[in-house]
Amino acid sequence: MHTIQDPILVGNVIKVFILAALAFGIAILWTPLLTHFLYKYRLGKNIRKGDSPVYTEMHKKKAGTPTMGGILIWGTVLFLVGIFYLCDLLNVPVLKEFNFLSRPQTFLPLASLVLAAIIGLFDDVMNVFKIGPKGGGMRLRVRLLLYTVVAMIGAYWFYVKLGWDTIHIPAFGDVSIGFLYVPLFILVIVATSFSVNEADGLDGLAGGILFICFSAYAVIAFLQGKVELTMFCAVIVGALLAFLWFNIYPARFFMGDTGAMSLGVTLGIVAMLTNTVLVLPILAFPLVLETGSVLIQIPYKKLTGKKIFRSTPIHHHFEALGWPESKVTMRFWVIALISAAVGMVIGLIGMG
Repeated sequence: MHTIQDPILVGNVIKVFILAALAFGIAILWTPLLTHFLYKYRLGKNIRKGDSPVYTEMHKKKAGTPTMGGILIWGTVLFLVGIFYLCDLLNVPVLKEFNFLSRPQTFLPLASLVLAAIIGLFDDVMNVFKIGPKGGGMRLRVRLLLYTVVAMIGAYWFYVKLGWDTIHIPAFGDVSIGFLYVPLFILVIVATSFSVNEADGLDGLAGGILFICFSAYAVIAFLQGKVELTMFCAVIVGALLAFLWFNIYPARFFMGDTGAMSLGVTLGIVAMLTNTVLVLPILAFPLVLETGSVLIQIPYKKLTGKKIFRSTPIHHHFEALGWPESKVTMRFWVIALISAAVGMVIGLIGMG
């Protein structure tokens, strides 16, 4: 019988699970305060008339359901970061060991999470109060520009500050790509953030996919010896699980751009930090399906005047076929579990 004898390894595993459970518990406890605020000030989702007719018809009953539920996730992460960082500064026994803020591993994903969350929060508020073109918040090109700026900041940090310019090719090894690392980084971050946003269309869909993806990356980071990054992912996983408790059908509130875009940006940065960017499309395959359906539908419709899918992103296509919303969501969860498992295995091949 084999046993784990390394006390440091065991201690790290314990800390990861404690942080995930703590994040879940704290998020659950302060959710009533958040929901009270969202409902009191009627910060509900605005179903725009300009949206797809199929989508509008299927989701008109959801108009007015509070958005900005993503605050629950990044708010919990920030709270725990602050508490344990303070404990470390004050040299509080035991508690200081849970500080997971570190310059090489978690400073950038945390900063990006917050910055993207603030941008998303402004967009959500504009949507709620029907500010902007057709009352739908920021224009797409404005959002694209803002998140590109966030990605450029991250690319600068990686390439200049950390000196990263290599990508890992599974079963082959690390390959230096020089300055091409910068545009690749920007592409990955922007694409991942907007892909998560596309998936945030059904109760529990984006939250479940992200829960699985961040869980997979927690495993990858741990096996790479990136303990602080593992703890960071664990906190997000715990907070996401609490969010899902209230977001599964029928949703108490929605994630909103403040959650979807910020977590998408963070997921992309975690993929870069673990040098598994080439397997991100496999590990997060449901997000590829969502964005891919949109990218196929738009040009095909413009060229032929016809549709391939009844509505996009593709989860709305299955709704339009008559699938219950909860069935679509859970089947996407199953796909996410399978793709995450495959992505983890491929991503770890040949890793040092």
